[in-house]
Amino acid sequence: MSDILNELYATIVDRQQHPKPESYTNSLFSAGGDEIVKKVGEEAIEVVIAAKGQPDQRVVEEAADLLYHLWVLLAWRGVTPEQVMAELERRHRK
Repeated sequence: MSDILNELYATIVDRQQHPKPESYTNSLFSAGGDEIVKKVGEEAIEVVIAAKGQPDQRVVEEAADLLYHLWVLLAWRGVTPEQVMAELERRHRK
């Protein structure tokens, strides 16, 4: 996994454990699971819309938003990116 994704996840977990009132990440955790799940869904839809007819840069931006919100969801559930990577590796080896 890339360093930036590791750093992002570590920052998200740090915000979860040491809340900062002005943090967008903390606003998601405070809103609860339904809001976190909703944001992942919204961002996934935005990736699809961008892929269907917007410039590549927009796809990149929406994909970054989706990855961020997905990492928040993983942290909320207590799932690590390493667990996801291990599953991808397991599937790749089949």
